Amino acid sequence: MPENDYDAFAAAYDADNENNAWNAYYERPAALDLVGDVAGLRVLDAGCGGGAHAAALLERGATLTGIDRSAGLLEIASRRLEGRARLLVADLNDPLPFEDGAFDVVLASLVMHYLHDWSPALLEFRRVLSPSGRLVLSTHHPFMDHQLSGHDNYFETYSFDDTWERGGRTIEMRFWHRPLHAMVEALTTAGFRIETIGEPQPDPRARALFPEAYESLTTRPRFLFFSAVKA
Repeated sequence: MPENDYDAFAAAYDADNENNAWNAYYERPAALDLVGDVAGLRVLDAGCGGGAHAAALLERGATLTGIDRSAGLLEIASRRLEGRARLLVADLNDPLPFEDGAFDVVLASLVMHYLHDWSPALLEFRRVLSPSGRLVLSTHHPFMDHQLSGHDNYFETYSFDDTWERGGRTIEMRFWHRPLHAMVEALTTAGFRIETIGEPQPDPRARALFPEAYESLTTRPRFLFFSAVKA
């Protein structure tokens, strides 16, 4: 099976994300909080997966477009969103199929760590954003990546592999670690001005529901969040 082949386990991945500590009680609420008020705004959910973020954004009044490389996850998103959003297969390594200034907000949730080079995607995000548009992204925290990978040099950008268990299957995943300064440089070089770099805490409800995960999320870095506008 190819690495990061979400089509091969789309249903199991989406079901796990729906209610687990890391996504439902940590990343998703933190990302949505950073996005803020989207009523009447055109939002691109870049790497929308099964549509959990998209559903919340639609409830808040956004006009939503979702893209993902996985057709299997987009099928799940289509069923969830019931025609309320435009959904397209697209790869963030390629030019995006949208006009300049087509969106007011771009959300890239837990997708950038799959990319060797952030520059093409960030330049495209900037292009499709309106002059006052904003980018919100979440990604693997580089300290977590470096500890997980066992790599010698934190300051290098390097790939590493991890093994996931989803739906009774073992899935081989590949990610890209980059140090914090490289993330900041990629954003600023692409023409963004960073407003926020966040390391949020999980939803307090996770403490009773997932005590071990809660202890981990409140004491060790997991994801990193950025909000940025056009410079």
